[in-house]
Amino acid sequence: MTSELNCNDCADWLHPYLDNELETEMAARVNMHLAKCADCKKQFDELQALRDGIRQQAPYYPVPELLQQRIISKLKTFSPRHWFVPAFSAAALAASVMLYLATPSSQDMLMDEVVSSHVRSLMEQHLTDVASSDKHTVKPWFTGKIDFAPPVYDFAEQGYPLIGGRLDYIRHQNVAALSYHRNKHIINLFIIPSTATDAPIHASSRRGFNIVSWQKNNMAFEAVSDLNSQELEIFVQMIISQH
Repeated sequence: MTSELNCNDCADWLHPYLDNELETEMAARVNMHLAKCADCKKQFDELQALRDGIRQQAPYYPVPELLQQRIISKLKTFSPRHWFVPAFSAAALAASVMLYLATPSSQDMLMDEVVSSHVRSLMEQHLTDVASSDKHTVKPWFTGKIDFAPPVYDFAEQGYPLIGGRLDYIRHQNVAALSYHRNKHIINLFIIPSTATDAPIHASSRRGFNIVSWQKNNMAFEAVSDLNSQELEIFVQMIISQH
């Protein structure tokens, strides 16, 4: 006859029981103990509520491949008994996981920065340090102020005239910002030095503003505006066609 579990033994098996990882016999023994022990049942209910809360409320981001490999490598060094930790340790682990999941990615933080800079330029009426629609005036103005040469184009004939350029501060460094008109809307194009590989355009939105991002020639481009997304992408395609 199979012996009944005591509370200490049951605590060791609660996590795999919760995740449906136990064989039928052991699962039945845990279930039998929980049916008789109010304290262990309360502990199990708390673990279940914690798991469900994480699933329902925590934002999810892709886990970096390197981190996945490190976790798998670590787990291979543990025996099955090492998987089972007291409830308070599980809570601490869950809190750490939630903190990791809730941490915004570098791209998310960049999106927030460029939107804030866009809004600040409108509020302070500081769209340009050099006001000109002539690219041969705006492009040389950046020489000596930043350590890269931003591409500058005017699309007045297409309905997107260049207003001018200015220095801005993104990712703890000076960057180029170009301003354009589209009817009554302002487009800010932020150009940021980057070591990332070239990447196609990606459209997103933040706080009611549309953003189109892409990477080209060791530069990150971020076009921000309250202009509708279709017209903003037309603007971006005109820039991409030039370089």
